[in-house]
Amino acid sequence: MIPGFRVLGRSQRVSAEMIEQYRVLPVANVSDSMHRMSAGGPRLTMMHRDGQLAGAALTVKTRPGDNLMLHKAIDMAEPGDVIVVDAGGDLTNSLMGELMLAYAVRKGVAGFVLYGAIRDADAFLKVNLPVFAAGVTHRGPYKDGPGEINVPIALEGMVISPGDLVIGDRDGVLAVPLEAAEDVLAKTMSKQDAEARQMAAIENGTNDRTWVDESLKRLGCSMP
Repeated sequence: MIPGFRVLGRSQRVSAEMIEQYRVLPVANVSDSMHRMSAGGPRLTMMHRDGQLAGAALTVKTRPGDNLMLHKAIDMAEPGDVIVVDAGGDLTNSLMGELMLAYAVRKGVAGFVLYGAIRDADAFLKVNLPVFAAGVTHRGPYKDGPGEINVPIALEGMVISPGDLVIGDRDGVLAVPLEAAEDVLAKTMSKQDAEARQMAAIENGTNDRTWVDESLKRLGCSMP
């Protein structure tokens, strides 16, 4: 197959059980547990009203403003998939609107991450399927290709491989590599427990703040 215009299969996929465990976790805490080194970028914003995004990545790389491969990806999608599209971040033409959204819901798609634009924005609010996109435009897409399905893609430096875990909330979108999902989950749960203890200390007035002055001194800050 020649790269650039091809449809590939997906050999592995994060489990439904793992997806559900991540669904209740703040993206910020998962990000911290990955050393704050990965993010989909601030352009990806919620197009739905509320609710967490969590699912297995079905990846698409397409020419900006063209949604032929996105149509094919929805046809291929399994229930619980998050379709992640690298369309170059271009906002000139939309990638999808109300009709494609309705079809995706019928297929059991868990959500979308679109590095491009949507249209029919009110429908996305009404349907409330988790969707993150870089913008909105009324101008419709083309359907000529080329593009690729189920290849590694990157959004603002965040690499997403087919089958990886993709999560999102109001803080943004994050991909967790499939092979690291269990370790990141364990680290995030530990962080959740630590933050719960810290919140309890704040509420009862026993929160230890000595670290602030200790850090300033260590960094050479002049202090009275």
